[in-house]
Amino acid sequence: MALVRYNPWQEMNSMQRQLNRLFDDVLTPTNWDNFSNLSKVPAAELTETDDALHLKLEVPGIEAKDLDIQVMADRVAISGERKSEINDKTRSEFRYGKFQRVIPLPARIQNTNVTAEYKDGILNLTLPKSEEEKNKVVKVNLLGEAAE
Repeated sequence: MALVRYNPWQEMNSMQRQLNRLFDDVLTPTNWDNFSNLSKVPAAELTETDDALHLKLEVPGIEAKDLDIQVMADRVAISGERKSEINDKTRSEFRYGKFQRVIPLPARIQNTNVTAEYKDGILNLTLPKSEEEKNKVVKVNLLGEAAE
């Protein structure tokens, strides 16, 4: 009986190869009709300052009139549609169709004072924080005892 040295990295490499194969199969479709099944949600970037939240969404190729933005005190919902004008002889990697996304916000906002700017396929929303969020003070108890 021969002793074989156990190499834990060999199993990790095997798992990585399997995951790479899985993603290659999904991202390199043999049938172009199924390509539109990939995610259609816009990428988002959220920045927080003392007074506001700044939400940036990437929605290229969509006209402002085709976007529906709903702002609640604790989340933003965006939906829209990128309309297709391609014919049967066109092979396209573009993503067409309807999408929707709900983005939870880390702080409550004044949804009546939201400003928006749409330029070059980027939607910028400025979401001012509610007054109670701006003035929110949290007492930290270092001793772990209940505050009276």
